[in-house]
Order: sequence, then structure tokens, then C-alpha cells
Amino acid sequence: MWTDAYTSKQKALALGLVLVGLTALIATGLLLQEYGPGNMGTGLLTGGAVGLAAALVGLWRITRRPDSTTSFERAWTQTGDERDDAVLTRSLAVLGLLSFPLTAVAAIAIGLGAAVEMVLALLLITEILVGAVAFAVINRKS
Repeated sequence: MWTDAYTSKQKALALGLVLVGLTALIATGLLLQEYGPGNMGTGLLTGGAVGLAAALVGLWRITRRPDSTTSFERAWTQTGDERDDAVLTRSLAVLGLLSFPLTAVAAIAIGLGAAVEMVLALLLITEILVGAVAFAVINRKS
């Protein structure tokens, strides 16, 4: 059963979370810009802005065009049916199980002298890909 409309309490909570997230993003980004190494603050601000924009686009799509949204958008915004929620839960479980060995491999690589920035970037990209592939496979099978 789809949940087509948000209650006023859910809208207020979503707006509050967006504002708290935006405030934390800007404060952390500016602190890193001032005190962090290299262009770390710029990277955080850019990545955070892209992530926040993607989340807002998904939220807009789910409220304006619920017929054309994907299973991931419905599950992530908690407006989907039981199947959407189950697919997201199972794919996050797969990601959680694989995050421990991936992190261990990253720690070993850093211990062996690999560049920390590159290892952490590859770890993040790998975890995003694992989550996306797990969601796609589980969504296709169920």
C-alpha cells in the first residue's frame, strides 16, 4: 500500500532534518576549508551539495509525480509499499555485511603504504557501488 501524502508532522520533520543537515554541512565544510588539509572543505561542500540536491529531487518527485518514481525513491522516502521497504532493507543488510571486509581491506592497504586519500575515496565508491548493485539485484529478483 503506497503512502501518497505526508502529514504535516512528517513535512515539518523533513524540513527540520534538511535544515539541520544543511547547517551541519556548511559548518563542517567551512571548518575544513579553514583548518583542513588541501581542498578538503571544498570537496565536502561540493559532495554535500550534490547529495542534498539529489535527496531534494527525489523528495520532489515522490510528492509531485508518485506514479513515475522508482522503487528506490519510494523506499528511501518511506512512501513505498511493503515490497519497496523489504528490498531496501535487504540491500542495506548486504551493504552492512560487506562493509566490514571492505573496510578491513582499506585498513590493510593504508597499513601497507597506500595513499590514504585514494584508499578512502575508493572505499566510499566501492560501498556506493555495492549498495546500488545489491538494490538492483534484489529488486530484480523479488
